Amino acid sequence: MFGQQSLRVVKIIIGNSALRNFAAFFSNAYPTASKVAVVLSGSGVYDGSEIHEASAMLVHLTRAGAQPLCYAPDVDQMHVVDHLKGSPAEGQTRNVLVESARIARGAVQPLSALSAAAADAVLFPGGFGAAKNLSDFAVSGAQFTVHPEVRRVLTEFHASKKPIGLACIAPVLAAKVIPGCTLTLGASGPEAGDKWPHAGAVDNVRPLGVNLELKRVNEVCVDANNRLVTTPAFMYDGQFHEIFDGIGLLVTELLKLVRK
Repeated sequence: MFGQQSLRVVKIIIGNSALRNFAAFFSNAYPTASKVAVVLSGSGVYDGSEIHEASAMLVHLTRAGAQPLCYAPDVDQMHVVDHLKGSPAEGQTRNVLVESARIARGAVQPLSALSAAAADAVLFPGGFGAAKNLSDFAVSGAQFTVHPEVRRVLTEFHASKKPIGLACIAPVLAAKVIPGCTLTLGASGPEAGDKWPHAGAVDNVRPLGVNLELKRVNEVCVDANNRLVTTPAFMYDGQFHEIFDGIGLLVTELLKLVRK
């Protein structure tokens, strides 16, 4: 906005001290946009990222003035699911990075390129891809492992005290990597009922020693000590707008932590 000559003129007129105060005011009035990494796991609820959750994250980030940066591991999916039939498509293979490009409109990088220095926070949408491609939770339950690149990213962001947000089933990744953290997978037990079809996941996470909070679809769990934000999203059998609004709260709380 100001060239060097203009700055010299301003300095002459108002002095160095006043110039510093002006610069501080200008910086606070127009802060640099936060960069938030969004880690995808494919495209489609049954074998990749839950598209509506991922899209909601991108919408709420840009609406808040943040810059989303999409990443995905460059690996084959565990399997390919025919989303019309709801069953595996035999003999097919798909790459997680390539499929994630569908959601990112082509602007996606390999997860190996993501470091904590590249973004101010990181978000993980749910979908079975988080439990099949980012980990093997879907088949191994409480004994599951997390993909090495996903573990590295979570460990780096946590060590750097940069906020981490996870939706739907994705909080199981934090449960494995961040010991003793507090998170939500929604409701379980008598409180669950028919509206929480995936409540059984809670039983597989309890042995990891995390603190589980019961949250509704329109609520978030904030673990301030670990700078971790989670929300149930489609762990609840809800309407699209309910999931969209819950993701909005997740993004809002995540960006609050970025600014602290």
